[in-house]
Amino acid sequence: MEIKPLKMGETEARIPLIQGGMGVGISLGGLAGAVAKEGGIGIISAAQIGYREPDFDRNPKEANLRAIRKEYEKARSIAPDGVIGFNIMVAMRHYEEYVQAVADAGADLIISGAGVPTDLPRMVGDRQVKLAPIVSTEKSARLILKYWKRKYDRLPDLLVIEGPRAGGHLGFTRDQLAAYGYGEAGDGCGAGCEGGYADEVTRILAAVREYETEGGRKIPVALAGGISGREEAARAFALGADAIQVASRFVTTYECDADLRYKEAYLKAGKEDVILVKSPVGMPGRAIRNPFMERVMRGERIPHTPCHGCLHKCDPANIPYCITDALISAAKGDVENALLFCGADAWKAERLETVKEVIDSLLPESV
Repeated sequence: MEIKPLKMGETEARIPLIQGGMGVGISLGGLAGAVAKEGGIGIISAAQIGYREPDFDRNPKEANLRAIRKEYEKARSIAPDGVIGFNIMVAMRHYEEYVQAVADAGADLIISGAGVPTDLPRMVGDRQVKLAPIVSTEKSARLILKYWKRKYDRLPDLLVIEGPRAGGHLGFTRDQLAAYGYGEAGDGCGAGCEGGYADEVTRILAAVREYETEGGRKIPVALAGGISGREEAARAFALGADAIQVASRFVTTYECDADLRYKEAYLKAGKEDVILVKSPVGMPGRAIRNPFMERVMRGERIPHTPCHGCLHKCDPANIPYCITDALISAAKGDVENALLFCGADAWKAERLETVKEVIDSLLPESV
């Protein structure tokens, strides 16, 4: 497998690997900086990034904006010459303000999904930051490519295709997941398997090539979701991807920003423990079964703190639990009372590793 650097215009990562953004508090400056230092692209999640700030309960937006710069500066101190970006969900309240804060901080890249980032080019204006929308279907890819080209005369600097075996919130309905054969843990065969979602990837890549021809430049594509080892990485590149995006493998690294007990929950999980769940805003997601999630699945409503203004579609008066509370508990290591988001292959983790060990195991012939 020949490994080439990932080029986004003048920005280049020596290793074509993106560490996926994981919120709340799982991929912050420490993990992102470590990945960037090794030559990959380190991604900080902006989702409730300020949860450790003293005023987070009173002023979550201000706390998050402050933490964006802090975590970026931390990552940059670790990897002065590395490629460092942020993942910002379209579904977040104050999305535009977070986008602008990230761009002003000096980030190299913004990856944005959980909705269609139609107006992301307008939000960054002339700031020098690369833009990478996340798509899961040919329809969403064509929508963003056409809209950006027509309205802003701009094409993505990178396109991330996130498949149905990813962790956290998924860009698919349960019916779509079942149709692709990835409904539960162990289904399917990872990113780029024959048939199933691989056909959708091929269609997305074809759409990208059309716009490359029209725009006269390369649009690199990263494939994400269920890439946990060398075999899955090889399939992704064989399909035509220019890079891979990997998240869950980096949770069980020494450098990951999460509490050790969160990492140990991955190490203890069995294949049968990785399940599909329903988030408070109705979106399907993938997580580790634990006492908290069993309570939710029995229909219990979990008391929560006052609203921290995270997602647009959240109705605090009627939610079964608060996703911010549950994810903060995860990051802090209270794993019995937490939402433990994970990818489909999280159960395969057997030990803590360094970031370098993970990268080498995925891309053994890296440049």
